[in-house]
Amino acid sequence: MARHFLTGEELTAVEQLELLERAIRLKADRLASRALAGKSVALVFDRPSTRTRISFDVGVHELGGHPVVLRQGELQMARGESPRDVALVLSRMVDALAIRTGPHELVEELARHASIPVVNMLTQEHHPCQALADLMTLLERFGRLEGLKLAYVGDGNNMARSLVIAGRIAGVEVAVASPPELSLPGVPRVEPAEAVHGAHALYTDVWVSMGDEADADRRRELLAAYRIDADLLAQARDAAIVLHCLPAHPGEEITEETLYGERSAAWDQAENRLHAQKALLEHLLSAA
Repeated sequence: MARHFLTGEELTAVEQLELLERAIRLKADRLASRALAGKSVALVFDRPSTRTRISFDVGVHELGGHPVVLRQGELQMARGESPRDVALVLSRMVDALAIRTGPHELVEELARHASIPVVNMLTQEHHPCQALADLMTLLERFGRLEGLKLAYVGDGNNMARSLVIAGRIAGVEVAVASPPELSLPGVPRVEPAEAVHGAHALYTDVWVSMGDEADADRRRELLAAYRIDADLLAQARDAAIVLHCLPAHPGEEITEETLYGERSAAWDQAENRLHAQKALLEHLLSAA
């Protein structure tokens, strides 16, 4: 039976750590693996993308495989073909399917009917591939994950949810500071100062995500007190790093001096998408 990666909860703690350690080895020798030689991976992009698009395309290539990139509207789902039928057809033609889209239910339906691994590259509810790269960045910087504290400051969105899930598996405490109106359901809400106290990493995301544009002004007003700046960073550990899943809007969720400062790990974090996802594809296809 194919193994999927939809929320990050599919990995055990042992599997997650082994995958991250493998990603670090692949980073040291990018062409060390040819795990996808002779294989093809369908990459479906219903949403615009920079890091996800490039990292998956390059990652499949570096593993020896062929990335089949399908942009918005290029599948017949845009004209009413069912996700079930698409999953059944792609399962006969490619070795894995990765999709970046809106409704999480669409990814779940594809996975229900696919006999190949399905990877969630992003939905409105989850961003598990980014969370893997984030854990990899923490592991590189601190040499461990168990016992670390990460402070997420901002909108309680898909990124916050995926960090909570990944952190729980890894033994990383994830403290979420969000305004009540934008808090993450089921996750205790704290104020920014409390979240960053003792934190090894401060994390944020854009205030206005794709699909939230109609509510942009209200969101900016609610989140004005949830900005990562030098003052907030000073309340964390002396060696704390700054993370951002990007794209960033300096002056909104993070100040320019913090994003581009010496304690920012955002660019390592972005690169680590490539290596973590290569390790993930190896893991899923070796189990398929």
